Amino acid sequence: MSDLPPYWLRDNCPCADCRDQRNGQKLFQITDLPDDLAVAAQTELDGHLEVLWSDGHRSRYPLEWLGAEQEGDGRTEAEKRLWVAADFAGGLPEADWTAYLADPAERAAVLGAVRRSGFAVLRGVPAVERQVLAVAGTFGYVRVTNYGELFDVRVEPDPNNLAFTSVAIAPHSDNPYRDPVPTLQLLHCLENSATGGDSGLVDGFKAAAILREEAPEDFAVLTRTPVPFVFRDRSTELRADRPLIEVDALGRIREVRFNNRSIGTLRGDAAELEAFYAAYRRFAAITLRPQLRLEFRLDRGDCLIFDNVRLLHARTAFEQDGSRHLQGCYADLDSLASALAVLHRRAAALDAIGELFAGEGAGEYLGEAVTMAEHMLQAGALAQAAGAAPHLVAAALLHDVGHFQGALHGRDLMQGQDNRHSDTGADWLARWFGPEVTEPVRLHVAAKRYLCAVEPGYRERLSEASEYTLRVQGGPMDEAQAAAFAALPGAEDAVAVRRWDEQAKEADAATPGFGHFRPLLASLMR
Repeated sequence: MSDLPPYWLRDNCPCADCRDQRNGQKLFQITDLPDDLAVAAQTELDGHLEVLWSDGHRSRYPLEWLGAEQEGDGRTEAEKRLWVAADFAGGLPEADWTAYLADPAERAAVLGAVRRSGFAVLRGVPAVERQVLAVAGTFGYVRVTNYGELFDVRVEPDPNNLAFTSVAIAPHSDNPYRDPVPTLQLLHCLENSATGGDSGLVDGFKAAAILREEAPEDFAVLTRTPVPFVFRDRSTELRADRPLIEVDALGRIREVRFNNRSIGTLRGDAAELEAFYAAYRRFAAITLRPQLRLEFRLDRGDCLIFDNVRLLHARTAFEQDGSRHLQGCYADLDSLASALAVLHRRAAALDAIGELFAGEGAGEYLGEAVTMAEHMLQAGALAQAAGAAPHLVAAALLHDVGHFQGALHGRDLMQGQDNRHSDTGADWLARWFGPEVTEPVRLHVAAKRYLCAVEPGYRERLSEASEYTLRVQGGPMDEAQAAAFAALPGAEDAVAVRRWDEQAKEADAATPGFGHFRPLLASLMR
C-alpha cells in the first residue's frame, strides 16, 4: 500500500475527526492538510491498514475498501444493458402494482430495470386521473414543466404538440429544448380502445453505439456539434444548444437527445453543415431499423416508466374509432437512483441482521429452552399476535441483538458481567431505525427492573436465568428510579416489549422465520 498517494489517502480518512459519522461528509478542506504531508508509519492489522501521519493524525482503512475499483454514477453506457427488440422476446421488465408497493425487492427490481435497461412497465395501476403522480412519488419527485405537473396524451382540438394528435410519432426523446432535460418520463394508460396507437421504444444508446461502430467519424460529428433545440407556443419559448449524442470525459455515451420536430436552424460553414447532416441522417436511419424497435401495447392500468435521455419513444398512428388517453409526467433519474440505492442499502442491512439470526442466533439463549433466534422470533410473533404497532413488533423482534458477540462485541452476561446489551443493540440498530424502534430496545432491561419494583408477583414469575440476569443488571429499581423510568417517553413501549420478552421462551413453539418480518422491518428503516 506504500504506493498510494498520501493526499488521496488522507482525503479519504474515515475517522470521526475527518468525517461526520452520520452522513459521511468531510469536516476539513483539502487546503487544511499540511504541504509536506507524508506517511510516518503504516501497518496492516485485522484486515485494515493503519496509518500514522507526519502531522500526528491516525487513520484506519479497510483493506477491502482500498482495493475496490472506481464505481460510476450509473448514467453511462458502461453501466447499462444495451438492447435490441429481440432481447425482450421472453417478456418486458414488468411488475404488478400491488406487489411493487408491498415488496421492497419487487420495487428494487422495477427501478433496477429502468436504470439498467431504460424502462419497466407496472401493470394494474388504478386507472384514475392523476394516479401517474402517485407512481412517480414512489421513487422521486415530479418535474413540473410548461405542460404542468402532468399532461394528457390524447387528441386535442388545438394541439401545441404533435403528441396530442392521432398521427404516428417517430422515435424521439422529449423536451430536448430544456437544460437540464427531464431525465425520466411516465405514461399511464387510462383508456386505449382505439385501433392502433401501439407504443414503441428504441434504445438510443444502442443506436449511438452502432453509429460509432459503423461510422466513427459521423459519431464524432454528432458528439461535438451543438444543435439548437427549440420549442415555442403562445406562452412559452425554450431553447437548449446540445449535441445529439453526449459523451463523458472518457468518451462513453451518456445522453441522447433526438427530436426532429424540435431541431431549430443550425448555422455554420457549408462543410460543417454538410458533415452534420450526413451524420444526422445516418443516425436517424439507424433509429428506424426494425430490429431496434420494441413495440407493445399499453392497456388500461399500465404505466410505462422510461429513461428520457436514453430511450427514444414512438407511437403508431391510430383511428379515432375509440378512446386513447394516457396521462404522463416527468421526473428525474437521480431520484430513482437514490431510491434504488436506499432499497439496496436496506436490503444489505436486513441481510446482515438476518445472518445474525441464522448464525449466532442458533446458539443457546442464557440457559433457556430456546435458542437466541427462537426467543427473538417468538417475541416478535407475540407482539404481532397482540396487534401491536409495527415499530413495537420490530422492537420485540430485535430487542436482544446486543447479545450477538461477533457483531456487537458484548460481554458474557451469564458470567456475571453486565454486557449492557440493550444499549449496544440500540446503538447498532440506530444506523437504520428511528427512536420508536431503538428506545424500547434500549429500555427493555430497565423495564424488567421497573416491573420487579412496581408490579407485585412479577419477579416471582421470572425464569431462573432471568432472575440471575436481573441481579447482574442492578436488581429492582428503588422508588426514585422507578418514578424516573416511568416518566421516560419510551417507558410504556419498553414495558410492552419486556412482557413479550419474558413470554418468548417456549420450546418448540411454532414461530415464523426472519423472512416473515423483513417487509415490516424494511417499511420502518430510515
